[in-house]
Amino acid sequence: MLGGVVDETGKILRSHRRDTPPEGGAALNQIIADVISELLTTHDAESIGISAAGLVSSDRETMLGAPNIKDWDGVNIAKSIFDICGARAIVENDANSAAWAERVYGVGKGAENLIMITVGTGVGGAAIVDGNLLRGANGTGAEFGHMKVVPGGELCGCGIRGCFEKYSSGSALMRHAREAINKDPTSANGLLARGNGTVEGLLGAHITQAACEGDQIAINALATTGDWLGAGIATLAMLFDPAIVVIGGGVVDAGELLFEPARKAMMREMPFAGKHPVPKLVAAELGNSAGLVGAADLARN
Repeated sequence: MLGGVVDETGKILRSHRRDTPPEGGAALNQIIADVISELLTTHDAESIGISAAGLVSSDRETMLGAPNIKDWDGVNIAKSIFDICGARAIVENDANSAAWAERVYGVGKGAENLIMITVGTGVGGAAIVDGNLLRGANGTGAEFGHMKVVPGGELCGCGIRGCFEKYSSGSALMRHAREAINKDPTSANGLLARGNGTVEGLLGAHITQAACEGDQIAINALATTGDWLGAGIATLAMLFDPAIVVIGGGVVDAGELLFEPARKAMMREMPFAGKHPVPKLVAAELGNSAGLVGAADLARN
């Protein structure tokens, strides 16, 4: 867990990192409060924002659903933090926070209509429409990772099958690579050696690095992931008509090995081919600090 003090220009003046407790729940709330308290020993803060993965209520206080964090579903995080350390904070979805940071300080600076897709273990999404962050009636809008792209497809952690993130996330990248390795294990020796010699030892970073160094299995896995990503973006472009689509997460380190197939798939799957304007696909600029910077800026508003 990363905390920081951020000024009005988006500059991080001080940061403090703590491990996320695996038991989540009250233990995680305590760690968040501890980080806030530590940062307040050296800086006065006008506002406090917390960026977290999951469904956040419209009042920006409660985690309605946190699939990757234990015992956080339905928890009023803002109240818990206040009860522990007396600090008043707002809670933001992590993709919303990152998108806002990129729109205010990063690669999408000044864009009035922007979509962000964060590619990690899952796929997060955010939309800025006419300069405003789209939250929806209940605060849970723009969860692009859970739009259905394959009826009856892979089972997702959200409970339904065929979600976008099951085909275009970092976890999907690993599955695409494993499937290719299982078909032809002898050709994968170089890739497997980057882990501990087994498929289980491989990480997404290994695949990205191998692809950048010319490993064909890794290149193909990234191309498949990019293909699904671009196809999904084509649908989102029709719905939101963004000027720019920002892609964040570790997979962007693969550069054009991911972006080229994504652009091709977006063009191929775009309805009204040649007539509908095509958004610009770009890599996020602020990296792992985007959620922190965005949450801080949104807390001011």
